[in-house]
Amino acid sequence: MKPEPKTEEELLTRARSIAGRTLAELAGDANINVPENLLRDKGWIGQLIEWHLGAPSGSRPQQDFDKLGIELKTIPISHTGKPLETTFVSVAPLTGVQGLTWETSHVKNKLSRVLWVPVEGEREIPIGERKTGSPLIWSPSPEEEQWLKDDWEELMEFIVLGKIEQITAKHGQYLQLRPKAANGRVKTEAYSSTGKPIKTLPRGFYLRTLFTAYILENYYL
Repeated sequence: MKPEPKTEEELLTRARSIAGRTLAELAGDANINVPENLLRDKGWIGQLIEWHLGAPSGSRPQQDFDKLGIELKTIPISHTGKPLETTFVSVAPLTGVQGLTWETSHVKNKLSRVLWVPVEGEREIPIGERKTGSPLIWSPSPEEEQWLKDDWEELMEFIVLGKIEQITAKHGQYLQLRPKAANGRVKTEAYSSTGKPIKTLPRGFYLRTLFTAYILENYYL
């Protein structure tokens, strides 16, 4: 594993050095096997890129490069450069949510500065033959942050009011809340509208492809 980068410039230089290379080449450098499919190894591409960039290991609430204040996000893209799936941001808090604000939220923290790394994601391209794209370091503009804040506040209001089960994938224009669990048997605690404890699926905040497509179109070209 590479040592942790000390500056943003060093991180960006490393990310640029792997752009255009195949995942098989990168896996070879890291002495890691390429999986046949990503069904069981959903986070494999992200972990491989983290290895090359020197991210401290482990899935933690803080950013991937917390000393630099930067989060790494890979985006699987289509032949036309469009994102193929939503982007996971963070697990949603379902209890102890009174008094939580956007300013202190994990979502704001994670999205305050992001290193985006596009990766070819079309199913017909074997995993090892998929190439990484040019990296981009991005921070939301005041307008973009307002979009995310509005969605976060709308979704958190459901949770605070005990209406977690009423949230659908249609809520939130750019940010959505979806079940985040390995299977349907995994349950966590939340509260009903009457304040009684209930068991429900863990939820995660995800960026819609509408938002990541907007970033790719507006910041890459």
